[in-house]
Amino acid sequence: MHLFQLPKNTTVGRVIPKNAFDDNINSRQKKQFTDLVQRITWTNKLSSQTINLRSVDVEEIQIFVIELKKRDTIDEILKIINKHIPYHIICWIEYDEEVFVSAAHKHKHVTNNDISVIDWVYNSRWFKNEENPFTINLKNSLDEVLNDFCAQITGRNDLKGKNASFMIQNQLELDKVNKKILSIRKQLKKSKQFNEKVELNLQLKDLENALLILQGKN
Repeated sequence: MHLFQLPKNTTVGRVIPKNAFDDNINSRQKKQFTDLVQRITWTNKLSSQTINLRSVDVEEIQIFVIELKKRDTIDEILKIINKHIPYHIICWIEYDEEVFVSAAHKHKHVTNNDISVIDWVYNSRWFKNEENPFTINLKNSLDEVLNDFCAQITGRNDLKGKNASFMIQNQLELDKVNKKILSIRKQLKKSKQFNEKVELNLQLKDLENALLILQGKN
């Protein structure tokens, strides 16, 4: 399997047993792995040895292919994989002829180097296998390779060239503003008083403007 047209010397081609995570998960999570995941394959390893790019915070990027038994949400499974494999991972998740990709910014746990703390997970939409819109651009450093790929998943050109800290903070602020917008829209539906509706609409407009700025559209 040749994903993203990566150099041959990055190829690993090793199947990761699903029970490799058993010691770190509960029975419900084990059932998720059994019910949803057909196979996990470690296809490629990007490191300073395999692609001759320097490393700053990102030591390695692993490429995983996760084949599903059915088209379903696997957010919890992805978090488990990201947490318990201490290297950064780009996941290619496929079912039949459909695919989505996932990547995460994360950092090592302060007292346990065998696990990671996840800062933000980026998931794409589902798309047809042959219509893959994503590329892994091998340039400058492993950190920039990962940041560029995460920016592609967001679909935002304004995030390209930004570092991990900026992207994570931006996503956190977006999430915060979106939650506030959702809350105010719920309040508007329930509100009966004219003055209260006016105030809520003003707040909503300010938040929507803030959202556009955070999205690089204003």
